Amino acid sequence: MRAHSARTEANARLTSWAGLALFVLLAAQGVTILQIHRLGAAHVVLGVALLGPLAVKLASTGWRFARYYRGDAEYGQAGAPQPLLRLLAPVVVASTAAVCATGVALLAVTPGHGSTLVLLHKATFTVWFGATAVHVLAYLVPALRWSGADLAARGPARVLASRTWRPVIVGASIAIGFGAAVPALAWAHPWVHWLSSSRGGDQ
Repeated sequence: MRAHSARTEANARLTSWAGLALFVLLAAQGVTILQIHRLGAAHVVLGVALLGPLAVKLASTGWRFARYYRGDAEYGQAGAPQPLLRLLAPVVVASTAAVCATGVALLAVTPGHGSTLVLLHKATFTVWFGATAVHVLAYLVPALRWSGADLAARGPARVLASRTWRPVIVGASIAIGFGAAVPALAWAHPWVHWLSSSRGGDQ
């Protein structure tokens, strides 16, 4: 049984808000992948924009990880993820970092000079998709419950005292991400043009 304190529950709720934001953005990103030759610009914009809430989620889960393994009693009582999810977590984090890193790196090269990066981007995406699918199935319902508790103002007073800040933090991270996507889209113009051309459509 998990025994959350105000600190660990607040952390879980922030993680849930960030996770749900990523779920929505990644679902939209999935649509652009299916129509990448027509939606190349949207693919770049969403790919950069989701880096904001991703940073929040990695920070909140990283904090939980650090406190748990440093022997923090409250995080110890809250418990660790299930064994399968604990084994899967490094794969999720590593593949996420690889997909994002190769995607950003592609902005620095032009079509015809980034074939290796494209292959790496696709390969790491395949690994990421499989690992993240399991992660989402395990955490989506709890995330909906935690964020729903914030919206409905349910829970201990100490947790609710910070409830307005959690969506604000995640919302600000999304706004920062979309702000960063503006210059990124300019850098990605050669790729967008290439994807929409007959050559890009044949690849």
